[in-house]
Amino acid sequence: MSSSAEKFEYQQDELKKRAKNKKPKTRKKITKQTFVPYLFVSPFIIVFLVFSLYPFINSILMSMESINFGQSKFIGLANYHRLITDPVFYKALWNVVQYTFWTILILVPLPLLLAILMNKDTTKFKSLFRSVFFLPVLTSTVIVGLIFKYAFAKEKSGVFNSWLHYIHIGPIDWLDNAGTGMLALVVICVWRWLGVNMIYFLSGLQGIPKDLYECADIDGANSWDKFKNITLPMVKPITTYVITISILGGFSLFNESYVYWGATSPGDIGTTFLTYIYKSAFSDGDFGYAATLGVAMFVIVVVINLIQVSIRGLFKEG
Repeated sequence: MSSSAEKFEYQQDELKKRAKNKKPKTRKKITKQTFVPYLFVSPFIIVFLVFSLYPFINSILMSMESINFGQSKFIGLANYHRLITDPVFYKALWNVVQYTFWTILILVPLPLLLAILMNKDTTKFKSLFRSVFFLPVLTSTVIVGLIFKYAFAKEKSGVFNSWLHYIHIGPIDWLDNAGTGMLALVVICVWRWLGVNMIYFLSGLQGIPKDLYECADIDGANSWDKFKNITLPMVKPITTYVITISILGGFSLFNESYVYWGATSPGDIGTTFLTYIYKSAFSDGDFGYAATLGVAMFVIVVVINLIQVSIRGLFKEG
C-alpha cells in the first residue's frame, strides 16, 4: 500500500516537472506566431506612415502657415478664413459637383445595362465587346485629352462642329462656354471609364446564383421583377463601390481639365480642386493656401462618401 502511494506521488511529481519544462517552450512558440504577422505587414505599415500619414499631418500643419519660396510663418486659421471668402474655391467646388453628378448619372446605369447584356448566354462575341469597352482605360489620359481637345475645336474643321454642320448648326465654341465645356469633360470621362465600370458590374452579376432566377421563373416573375428584386439588391455592394470611386474620381479631376484649358480657364469654367491647388502652389508659389485647399477637399470627399454609404445602409450590413 505504502509502495503504491509512493509510486503515485513520484508519478505526480514527474508530471509536474514535465509541465513546468513545457511552459517556456509554449510561450516561445506563441511569441513567434505573434511576431511573424507583424513582420510581414511591416513594409506596408512603414510605407503608409512615411508616404500617407506623415504627408497628411504635414499638410494640415502647412495649411496653417504662410509659405512663400522656402519662408514659412504660422498664421493660424487665416488660410481657412480666406478659403471661405474665396469665389474661385466655390467655382471649383461647383464644377466638380456638376462633373461628379453627371458622371454618376451616366456611369452607373449604362455600365449595368451593358453588363447585363454581356452576361446573357445569347449574346455573341462577348469577349470581343469586353475588350473593346475596356480598351479606352489603357490609353494615356493626356493623349486622349489632346485628341478630344481637337475634336471639340471651335473651328468648322473640328469633329463635332463638322457633324453639326450637316444639320446647319454651329460652329460652337465648345471649350469657351461653361455648359459645353462641362459636356466635353463628361464625354471624355464616359468614354474612358464605361468599360471599367461594366467589368465591375459583370463580376457582380456572375456571382448571383442562377437558382434565384429559376425560382423567380417558377413563381411567374417577369424580367422587370427579376431585375428589381434580384439583380439590383445583389449588385448593391458593387453599385456602392462604383459610386464611391466615381466621387473620388470627380473630386480629383485634373488631367482632362488641364489638357483642355491648362491651369486657368476662361471664367474658371474648367477649374477643379486639383487645378486650383496646382495653380496656387506652382504658379502663385502659395503652398500654404494650396495645402488648405487639399485639406478642404479631403474633408468634403470624406463627408460626401460617409453620407452616401449611410444612405445606402452599408454600415447596417457591416
